[in-house]
Amino acid sequence: MWDPPKYLSFSEHRDRPAHDLMARVPPLRARRVVDLGCGAGNLTTLLTDRWPDAEVEAADASPEMVEAARANGVDAHRQDVRDWKPWPDTDVVLCNAVLQWVPEHVDLLRSWLPALPAGAAFAFQVPGNFDSPSHREIYGLLRERGREVDGLLGAHSVLAPAEYAEIVADLGLSVDAWETTYVHRLSGPDPVLEWISGTTLRPVRAAMADAEWTSFRAELGTRLRAAYPARPDGTTWLPFRRIFVVAHCG
Repeated sequence: MWDPPKYLSFSEHRDRPAHDLMARVPPLRARRVVDLGCGAGNLTTLLTDRWPDAEVEAADASPEMVEAARANGVDAHRQDVRDWKPWPDTDVVLCNAVLQWVPEHVDLLRSWLPALPAGAAFAFQVPGNFDSPSHREIYGLLRERGREVDGLLGAHSVLAPAEYAEIVADLGLSVDAWETTYVHRLSGPDPVLEWISGTTLRPVRAAMADAEWTSFRAELGTRLRAAYPARPDGTTWLPFRRIFVVAHCG
């Protein structure tokens, strides 16, 4: 279950990659624009502001996120990304921090991209921080407690930028692929723990009873404070690698 307020509490940091991604989408006329995995709808305005005359399609698999998006004035509907298909007039797709949750997303890309019309753009970004200290601490603590990591968090399926570029190029499309490591300056108590509680730790929380979760979270917080020490002013640096791809359909 997604917690929109928890996720949006870091929106200033989480939204920046989407802005950087859309900045690389070339000028084009769009009939239909899609926010695929729209979350709370806070980024759908990137599409509506840039293409005000286009039909806007916003979808997310989480009922909590769809409800939040509708409360934000976005006409979102519930749909698993695996079930999405582009309409013949789909000219722009934004897929922000979604595909890392879908192990078979490369197969989906190979299906979606050839189905887009000439001139269309498909832009996506995924986290590339699965080897970061935060994730290593999560994996280690889960294993210590006899939990199956892949069973809870899924197998890591995110590729390197060059690998995505190769996939898109093999489809006969032009591609712009890159990576960026953001260094987020976070504040408040246990900010890294709070950050991952809104994303990576969701399936962990769902699998644990309250007592186990309380114990797990307390121990993880201790480890994260050591891995990401607070500065003298109380803020904490969180380096966060992200991978970006913009595919251009002819």
